[in-house]
Amino acid sequence: MRTGHSRRWTTCLVIAAVAGSVAGCGDSSGTTAAPAPRPASDARQPTEAERAAERAALAAYAGYLEASREASRTSDPRHPKLTRFLADPLLTRVRVTIREARRHGAVRTGTLRSDPSVTAVSLDGSPPTVEIQDCLDATGYRLVYAKDKRVVPGSGGTRHLATATATRYPDGRWLISSGAAHEDQPC
Repeated sequence: MRTGHSRRWTTCLVIAAVAGSVAGCGDSSGTTAAPAPRPASDARQPTEAERAAERAALAAYAGYLEASREASRTSDPRHPKLTRFLADPLLTRVRVTIREARRHGAVRTGTLRSDPSVTAVSLDGSPPTVEIQDCLDATGYRLVYAKDKRVVPGSGGTRHLATATATRYPDGRWLISSGAAHEDQPC
């Protein structure tokens, strides 16, 4: 394998799979602007519909992280839970990342810690969305070669900001449709 290709593969897996594939590999800079958190001085109380959307979006996000971890443990890009919590374009990016890990004989092990919160709710949009911000701790989450459990070089995890968008689909389900890891923004 060429060194450049190996480094790019490892970088993509680190960016994409460290956070349960929260980020993709399309942006070589690895940075995107994070949504601004809700101002603390916002006196308006959320409506019951907004609170219900927040709960549903956070449940979808937790399901997405768990499904991604399960699929990454065995490098199974067709893991059935992925479609239960993810939608395109993120679903395809996650599957490609997991498929690449499988192609290189790698799997994920360890623990990924998450502390998500909702930063914005837009029920008037078409489609309705909820923005989520998370502090992901991937310091104990490793990409290893399945054959001998050696850590893939350059795959050490960090504690960093991650963002995701939950979208409500016409059938009423909330699915995570996009996400990004902001490894340049520790938390």
